[in-house]
Amino acid sequence: MTTSRSHSSRSHSKRYLVTGGAGYVGSVVAAHLLERGHRVTVLDDLSTGFRAGVPAGAEFVEGRVQDAARWLDASYDGVLHFAAFSQVGESVAKPEKYWENNVGGTMALLAAMRTAGVRRLVFSSTAATYGEPAAVPVTEAAPTVPTSPYGASKLAVDHMIGGECAAHGLAAVSLRYFNVAGAHGGFGERHDPESHLIPLVLQVALGRREAISVHGDDYPTPDGTCVRDYIHVADLAEAHLLALDAMTAGTVPAGEHLICNLGNGNGFSVREVIETVRKVTGHPVPELTAPRRPGDPAVLVASAEAARERLGWIPSRPDLADVVADAWAFARLREEEGA
Repeated sequence: MTTSRSHSSRSHSKRYLVTGGAGYVGSVVAAHLLERGHRVTVLDDLSTGFRAGVPAGAEFVEGRVQDAARWLDASYDGVLHFAAFSQVGESVAKPEKYWENNVGGTMALLAAMRTAGVRRLVFSSTAATYGEPAAVPVTEAAPTVPTSPYGASKLAVDHMIGGECAAHGLAAVSLRYFNVAGAHGGFGERHDPESHLIPLVLQVALGRREAISVHGDDYPTPDGTCVRDYIHVADLAEAHLLALDAMTAGTVPAGEHLICNLGNGNGFSVREVIETVRKVTGHPVPELTAPRRPGDPAVLVASAEAARERLGWIPSRPDLADVVADAWAFARLREEEGA
């Protein structure tokens, strides 16, 4: 049993609000909370989430995070905040949508928490706050120079949370994800449209897509394709539970805003991902070489030392084949269901 699992399992039952809990990461975290015996309320407007993603046993409230004050009260021990739009391209075309929802929504949520006296927050942040890092692995000390309104909106929220902690005694942990993948039982990626590499390659294996496009094969990497740090979504969920434990135990005290990167510290290239999908699924995966995408760095790998030192977080599923196998099981389940 890993450090993270045993630490989390000792937690006493508490009540948590999970905003955006019908989405990919939010649903997996909600499921983990329930498995640990906690009470969970999911708040989601289903604009990008799915009702089927809400775990059985969770109370579900269909609504916007901007209206969290209607449901949040002092009976809650903390909030886990996932309610955000996250498409980089869309944020460039519609920046106002991202400022209104990601920033405005979080401002309303913080006000609701302040009024209710709920003083613990885990925030779903992103590596997009760093933009194109000059050095890897990326640490929390790296300059934050986001290259899209999406990344800028998440960085603005991090600044907002920091101010809330300093002024009003909130205890908060922002977790900056790199590439999240895999599935946890019946909870996995349901994005529409899909933009993440592993589920796109799995669509080829399922026959839903003719080939996978490899955007650039002339990068300064061993096989010429981009290298990324993939983290299993269940490991990601464990980090959220450890963050709650740290705040409950006072190791992240009132008034502190802790920021941690989450990644395996290992990189896998696009072609390594494709080859792993071939091996796991037993299906051919044709690939097409496409032009580079503007702004794609050659290598993006995280340093997760801060999460290890402050939260005791150690990823227990670092093998890419395990990540792909769980994502494949979920993809086949959805195929059988006709989803």
